[in-house]
Amino acid sequence: MSDVLSIVLLIVAGAIFAMSEISIAAARKIKLRVMADEGSLKALEVIKLQQQPGNFFAMMQIALNGISILGGIIGEQALTPYIRQMISLFYQGPLLSEISFTLSFICLTSLFILFADLLPKRLAIIMPEAVALRIVSLMRWITFLLMPAVFLFNGLTNIMLRLLNFPTERTELVTTEDIVAMMDAGAEDGSLQKQEYQLIGNVFDLELRTIGSAMTPRDQIIYFDLDDSSDDISQKIIEQPHNDFLVCDGGLDKIQGSIESKEILRLVLKGELAQINPTQIDKDIFYLPETLTLSEALNAFKVATQPFAVIVNEYATVVGIVTVKDLLSSFMGELITPQDEEQIVQRDEASWLIEGLTPINDVMRSLDIEDLPERNQYETIAGFMIYILKRLPKRTDNFIHQGYKFEVLDLEGVRVEQVLVTKMKVKN
Repeated sequence: MSDVLSIVLLIVAGAIFAMSEISIAAARKIKLRVMADEGSLKALEVIKLQQQPGNFFAMMQIALNGISILGGIIGEQALTPYIRQMISLFYQGPLLSEISFTLSFICLTSLFILFADLLPKRLAIIMPEAVALRIVSLMRWITFLLMPAVFLFNGLTNIMLRLLNFPTERTELVTTEDIVAMMDAGAEDGSLQKQEYQLIGNVFDLELRTIGSAMTPRDQIIYFDLDDSSDDISQKIIEQPHNDFLVCDGGLDKIQGSIESKEILRLVLKGELAQINPTQIDKDIFYLPETLTLSEALNAFKVATQPFAVIVNEYATVVGIVTVKDLLSSFMGELITPQDEEQIVQRDEASWLIEGLTPINDVMRSLDIEDLPERNQYETIAGFMIYILKRLPKRTDNFIHQGYKFEVLDLEGVRVEQVLVTKMKVKN
């Protein structure tokens, strides 16, 4: 009976060590860090074990191999007599001992596989952090007790790894791909809502997209000219009720400053004509180069006091303007963009109307397209059309790419205003 009890204890010990090995290896570092920030000391211990796992795994292998050897020695003595008695009831031939030993071996191996290996490891892989926190202190004490043997085998392992030119410690960096994979998994199981998923994805795009994808292009800028009449000024404010307007002398290449529309409205409310008072012009214009990413542009606005920036190219030519709202809209999307201002409108299950200035990243996300050719050559779907066609598009120009038909629907001069994207039907 003592041998049977010993087998039970060995199975329990094996199960604990098996759970420890899997849970420490499978525990997610990001979740452990969150728990550590919340004050969990055991989470910190698990992180330390993951960063320097040599001693832990050396102890683990010593313990597991010791349990296996003891299980084989004790198990043969414990189970064989009972199995021999059972078999002898209906067989007493010359192979009785061999049959008893074989069945004893199969029973013992099955018990260890099921209760000391498979079952505990399945539990550990299902809830690795919870198991790791419960057993980490015990494992550290056992490692300390077995330190001489642990030091010997871990040292030999390190020597062999160095000879093979492999690292001796685990280096784990959380990359953008790791976070995106976690986002995808969260979106699939429903723990991450659609808006949250899109918002986080847009944040990663801030480093990839340039300021040109969010700015108002040069030909769409509404500005006041010093020679504008009162009626011209009033009409521009009525048609484009912006808070601020650029003031130019003959065109955008001669910017004199900016003026707030409320200064002109104050004159109108007093019964005076709408006009530009030179003393009301703010000469301090905030310029940004068109090569900045959206992330860099946001950082630039942090230290600037201006509500908008004028975007210039390398030749100091004005190519557009951008506001903080434009930058926020680039990754906040539907949260701050009114429904009637959406750049991508889905007509039905297989077609979309897309504005030409829509960032290509937004198009790829809406159409579930993973990659496009020479992605760094264009910022918008209009740029994509020009790149593929190798010329300025004309109305009805179209091509098929990755199962989608892209067709120019509307032009404003040479600028692509709208694109119709249709998902092609797969032919059997």
